[in-house]
Amino acid sequence: MATLQGKTLFITGASRGIGLAIGKRAAADGANVVIAAKTTDPNPKLPGTIYSAAEEIKAAGGQALPLAVDIRDEEAVHAAVAKAVATFGGIDILVNNASAISLTDTEHTPMKRYDLMNGINARGTYLCTQACLAELKKSAAAGRNPHVLNMSPPLSMKQHWFAAHTAYTMAKYGMSMCTLGHSGEFKRHGIAVNSLWPRTAIATAALQMIPGVDLNMCRKPEILSDAAWLILTSPSSNSGNFFIDDALLAAHGITDLDKYAVKPGTKHFIPDFFVD
Repeated sequence: MATLQGKTLFITGASRGIGLAIGKRAAADGANVVIAAKTTDPNPKLPGTIYSAAEEIKAAGGQALPLAVDIRDEEAVHAAVAKAVATFGGIDILVNNASAISLTDTEHTPMKRYDLMNGINARGTYLCTQACLAELKKSAAAGRNPHVLNMSPPLSMKQHWFAAHTAYTMAKYGMSMCTLGHSGEFKRHGIAVNSLWPRTAIATAALQMIPGVDLNMCRKPEILSDAAWLILTSPSSNSGNFFIDDALLAAHGITDLDKYAVKPGTKHFIPDFFVD
């Protein structure tokens, strides 16, 4: 039975939501989880800090290293990677989960917001991958099945995915372009690079801040953490894929998804973006 026991995961944006759920699922196997996120002080609007996440990961059965990191800061990212290696001896898995969103059209997207989204989503994913690469190569050489998982959508050059929020789409597709390019580039090293994306809206604290969203028509982050686990325990030759959560689970015989519904029994969910 495949497991993440003893593996070290470096997860960006893991103080809450999907990143934390992925960390807790890995922790249940006995993994080491590096929580690379910005939140150190409690925020009433966005519950969860790197320290509260660390407690949850330890309670789930894993080891945790909370690190305050802004992934736009190159020095901070490299320092975090060095601290992770000093603590756990290496890095086997990178999950690029941190993301910024603004569903605004061009007229209503200040360049500061454009820079934030591209700095975190596209550049941050590239930077973290670059910073972890030497350790992922060592993991491959040691036969530890290294993976990079980008929480980003399948690439589609259809106009309707851009028209309403060009800046956000460019930023998210930047992450997916890393999957496309790095899966080819790192194949010779034996490092898998894949993307994972939800079919439906996922109930997170960030989503709650978007007006008019009915969380009862969403699924829980655990659908993504279970899907991520399936990817991360698969052979590293399984690379270059753009997985959709429910399709991946179905491919593994998991078709009853009711436990992932915020409101069990829900039949119609809010669709997420970028899935045709």
